[in-house]
Amino acid sequence: MMIEDRPYTGLFVLDAGQGVAGPCCGMLLAATGAEVVKLEPPEGDWSRGLSVRKGPESVLHAAWNRGKQGLVLDLKDPAGRAAAQALAARADVLIESFRPGVAARLGLGPEDTGPDAICLSISGFGQTGPYAERPCTDAVAQAFGGLAALNQGADGIPHKTGPFVTDVMTGFAAFAAVQTALAARAQDRAAGRPPRRRVLDLSLLAGTAMLLASQIGEAALLGHSPGVPNVPAGCYQGSDGLWLMVTLVRDPDFVTLCRVLGLPPLAEDARFANFAARSTHAAELVPMVRDAFAGQPRDHWIAALQAARMMTTPVNSPVDWLADPHVVAVGAAPASVQGALGAVPFPAVPGQPQPRGAAPLLGEHTAEILSRLAPVPG
Repeated sequence: MMIEDRPYTGLFVLDAGQGVAGPCCGMLLAATGAEVVKLEPPEGDWSRGLSVRKGPESVLHAAWNRGKQGLVLDLKDPAGRAAAQALAARADVLIESFRPGVAARLGLGPEDTGPDAICLSISGFGQTGPYAERPCTDAVAQAFGGLAALNQGADGIPHKTGPFVTDVMTGFAAFAAVQTALAARAQDRAAGRPPRRRVLDLSLLAGTAMLLASQIGEAALLGHSPGVPNVPAGCYQGSDGLWLMVTLVRDPDFVTLCRVLGLPPLAEDARFANFAARSTHAAELVPMVRDAFAGQPRDHWIAALQAARMMTTPVNSPVDWLADPHVVAVGAAPASVQGALGAVPFPAVPGQPQPRGAAPLLGEHTAEILSRLAPVPG
């Protein structure tokens, strides 16, 4: 069921974020009813220049900016800076992703907002600390935070994940933080307490760390990076070259896997008696499992594993996922009409209303927005 409650109707958000993390938060606020103005420099958000493009639009920008109004201002120009300050003063929520200190110089700092505004800053390493000034992207954050090290390929090389997982995680965390701040503001107002501005400092560093909470805790206790917790879970290739994923969550799952693969003696081998032992002897166990999977086509194994109540799935590409009958049946990727891009299927936002309207063209609503700043005659 698609949730249609939009509790932030009437809320005004000035979104000066670029890339993915800040715009993701702004898009979620727009989806939940807020009026979100996307503020961009004359050259546009850098995400407009990446990914698949048609005409002036890119899929990356459209994905995270749906439902917003588009405003272009040159913040190096006094008139542009004054307009931005006027909008910031009216904002319930201000989102920015500049380097620490830059927003304040451009008229978009906390001191430029109202007395009970929520001011959200998203940066690579946070607003303080020895690395605060370092430039950072999703890839840098994945490498710094340990995610790349835990995502080694068969070649032994650390890899970043294909999607912008740190950016998206940080964007959702920012949305949660803003919601918490708005709830606290509502409590203050209901109780008649004096207004207070709330400044939120979120970083890609923290977003990556949240993804690795258990691994970081384990590493602290062990003094080294933990091994794979549920060997021999992983991706395996059938005889037809197609891949499947199989996972184990309980020790008896290994016994079932050995039975399905025709390897019952492995379940009796002391080296593989439990998850800890299998992790220690992974180098011996995994090749035997890999060879067994190579003996039959992928779909043979998926059918056999599912019949045995094991958790398994084909390794889908995004195209495979979009065409999957379950994805189609539950409406997991509703189409969104995005101007020159046409109808683009974007995944539904879990547990939230879906964004309404396309991402704006660069500066599409500038004149309309600035007209509201003009003084009322008389």
